[in-house]
Amino acid sequence: MNLAQIHNVYFIGIGGIGMSALARYFKSIGKNVAGYDKTQTELTDELETLGIAIHFEDAIESIPTEFYTENTLVIVTPAVPVSHSEWNYLLERNYQIKKRAEVLGIITKNTFCFAVAGTHGKTTTSSILGHILYESGSDVTSFIGGIVENYNSNLIGNGKTITVVEADEFDRSFLHLHPDIACITSMDADHLDIYGDKKAIEDSFEEFADKVSDKSQLFVTKNLPLEGVTVAVNEEANYKAFNIRIENGNYLFDVQTPKEIISNLEFGLPGKHNLTNALMALAMAKTFGTSNDAIAKALKSFKGIKRRFSYQIKEKNLVYIDDYAHHPTEINAVHQAVSELYPNQKVLAIFQPHLFSRTRDFGDDFAKSLSAFDEVILLDIYPARELPIPGITSKWLLDKMTILDKKLVTKEALIPTILQSDAKIIVTIGAGDIGELVPTIKKALNENF
Repeated sequence: MNLAQIHNVYFIGIGGIGMSALARYFKSIGKNVAGYDKTQTELTDELETLGIAIHFEDAIESIPTEFYTENTLVIVTPAVPVSHSEWNYLLERNYQIKKRAEVLGIITKNTFCFAVAGTHGKTTTSSILGHILYESGSDVTSFIGGIVENYNSNLIGNGKTITVVEADEFDRSFLHLHPDIACITSMDADHLDIYGDKKAIEDSFEEFADKVSDKSQLFVTKNLPLEGVTVAVNEEANYKAFNIRIENGNYLFDVQTPKEIISNLEFGLPGKHNLTNALMALAMAKTFGTSNDAIAKALKSFKGIKRRFSYQIKEKNLVYIDDYAHHPTEINAVHQAVSELYPNQKVLAIFQPHLFSRTRDFGDDFAKSLSAFDEVILLDIYPARELPIPGITSKWLLDKMTILDKKLVTKEALIPTILQSDAKIIVTIGAGDIGELVPTIKKALNENF
């Protein structure tokens, strides 16, 4: 497909975090962009301010008439059901219809492509890397799966020769990419509704790794059974972070590279997992040729990503943090970070499970991760693209948890329940619509405080 011949780009599911980055990109290079989404959100509002027409009902007549041409590309998200009438209407008329991952593959094929893969850490690592490259003056465009605080966007830059993309393992999407430099941050079991078992997902990651023929251009965390340049915190590796200190809530650390030691780097995102992500981005940027000074300056100025350990309130006697964590490993990382920053403080975790299948597949692990907190409030499972699974409910998960101070509440009862707690450290966790509740929770906490 020649994107130069495409005049119109129509999105089915335009409000998704990955889809909206593509919508911003196509708008920025002068294409006519419009789309459908099921729900109006802050993201869709931002797209509309850019001049992108969006509607929220599955209605064929809402597709702009000027998009009925052969120069229209239709991009669809896997979250859209096959019964979607607009999708079927366009399919029947032989429009060029591509998945988001296929389009990313087309865009990046003729660029120098950095691809960031991993069950966890993709968004943070790609954001840090995109920020480093952009701040160093590289001709880069970065497609990010989260809103980067420095730019208030999930698209960094507007370059034509270099791209940074998240290599998403869902639906084996990352196999559409053509990476020049790549990394794999983790290979935990996830998306078992797609893969079936852990071996299948590991095989898929190995297939992705094989897309980088020069293993000096593939970076992996040390514990992964893959050939590549290793990265680790406080462990021997090709790139090692060590001499780690915390000052004023920030990490100070040194890095041993294959050729030198870089001293006194500063980075503001808490948690060992985020330090690993920063080290991974550093290793990739340094291999590309970015200077130590530019890397150090960008790491210090990186502000983080919305819903990734995102501070909503940071007072002496009240802290409220919001995080996108939706897998047991990610919840463990949140607990590790909050415990490191606020030792011996009572922590209340509010969790909304995401997907019935994920809750079923990792029920025991979720229960163990959540039970590490001092107090837990559970919301009902957010279904996303799924229908309910008999017997798999938040009550089922609650009963598995060993913690004594645990409750299952409705969204309507959530804020009164939060305000009854004496915890001074509060975290909201989950990938569903819990993010939409954050402003209301923040307002109630501030008023009560």
